[in-house]
Amino acid sequence: MTLAEELPLTRFDEDYYALQLGNHVLGGGFYATRLYHDLRQLTGYVYTVDDTLSAGESRSVYTVSYGCDPENVGKARDLIERDLRAMQTQEVTPQELEQARAILLRQLPLRESSEDAVAGGLLARAQMGLRLDEPARGAARYLALTADQVRAAFAKWIRPDGFVEVARGPAPR
Repeated sequence: MTLAEELPLTRFDEDYYALQLGNHVLGGGFYATRLYHDLRQLTGYVYTVDDTLSAGESRSVYTVSYGCDPENVGKARDLIERDLRAMQTQEVTPQELEQARAILLRQLPLRESSEDAVAGGLLARAQMGLRLDEPARGAARYLALTADQVRAAFAKWIRPDGFVEVARGPAPR
């Protein structure tokens, strides 16, 4: 299953960083995230779950994807919407915030671990109009974000009941 919604957020919006950080609280660390905990560990509704914020120059797409048996599609979606609403109304814990920061900060050097990756990153940033030192600037922004800024960004941009649902495989029951 894929749940997706288009956001009027751009890659240049200040809230981009808060949404990315919150996105890593929800699903960025696999076993240690809210979605994995609620959907896999506690209920067993899904086999896999992932969330992504793909931000561009003029809009973004927020996606939650999960694999499950057809009878669990609705139950899983209800939990996903519940977790998204919680991100809008309650601050993430200090532990969740630190874990998400650590995951994001570790990914920065890994994205540029080869000559091709460094060149590709520089080219992508130049084509989009970002500063070439964006990874370092992004790291500083992630470190400065507060739990309230994450909550506010989710409240402003994410519409839990606004997702388009796409099913691959058997029809949900």
